[in-house]
Amino acid sequence: MWLKHAATHHNRYKYPILFFTFWGMTFLLIGTFVFFGIHTLLWLPKSFARLNEKRMTHVFEEPHQFVRFALRERLLHLSVIVSFFGLAITGMMLKFANMGWAAFLSNLIGGVGVAGTIHRICAVITFGYFGVHLYTIYQHKKKNNLTLKQLLLSKNSLVPTWQDLLDFISTMKWFLGFGKRPAYGRWTYWEKFDYFAVFWGVAIIGATGLLLWFPEIFTHVLPGWIINVATIIHSDEALLAAGFIFTIHFFNTHLRPESFPMDPVIFTGRTSLSELKHDRNKEYEELVQANELEKRIAPPISKKKLKLIYAFGITCLAIGITLIVLIIYSMLFGYK
Repeated sequence: MWLKHAATHHNRYKYPILFFTFWGMTFLLIGTFVFFGIHTLLWLPKSFARLNEKRMTHVFEEPHQFVRFALRERLLHLSVIVSFFGLAITGMMLKFANMGWAAFLSNLIGGVGVAGTIHRICAVITFGYFGVHLYTIYQHKKKNNLTLKQLLLSKNSLVPTWQDLLDFISTMKWFLGFGKRPAYGRWTYWEKFDYFAVFWGVAIIGATGLLLWFPEIFTHVLPGWIINVATIIHSDEALLAAGFIFTIHFFNTHLRPESFPMDPVIFTGRTSLSELKHDRNKEYEELVQANELEKRIAPPISKKKLKLIYAFGITCLAIGITLIVLIIYSMLFGYK
């Protein structure tokens, strides 16, 4: 039985696979946060400058807006939010089970058994939206009669290209005052990273989660130590995902000074023309040249709906930031 394996990642020579898996995930986690932490710090001065520019030009509300996301895309993102929060909260409760806050949350929702049920329900939702997304990509490829290369390398693809590397280099120069702000298209390089972080996370966390969910089935064909490896990868990748989403992603999307307290575009599907022209000037020019811009213009949503969106969004931000604070506290003072 796999439960009898008392292997540990601390012994490099006796359990080399566990040892290198643990340290590989550790370096991945640290490297990701160091890289994007520096990126965030360099971005801040430019972000404050943009906020001042918006205040001087009074660019906060406009009569016409650009429809950036369709309803299907917004609902898909909503399913990501709901499932991710459920997975993150219940998962971190288990990872830091020795902490008082984890015990409090567990008791609040009805115990460990209920937490496990919520975690599995959210996992099923995750597999569901992942499957819907893959099917949507397949339908797009089939409808437009695209080859795989055309699908992956089209201008609106989320697959990183050589241009993204050039945009990153240009952005670093801009941050440091050695160049102009790059002309971004529909997707920026950091948005593509966010996308593949989710894609990678669902695949890795999902696969290892299934191993841990059904160990008896998988150990009929796999060695018992694979469960130990899955435990390390699942736990650390989940920590990376929660940490990244609730810090770096939150800043990139919502907590930058010019967007604070949140950017509602993923909920409303709409952004102002001035924001489109400033943030994605390359896309703006392409739409104008193709005479497509006017086709995607719509009035802003009602203030009542916008208030509800802000209430939901800010609640999510508050929960995510609170969870990050609890995680950092647990790692510093209670996690073993």
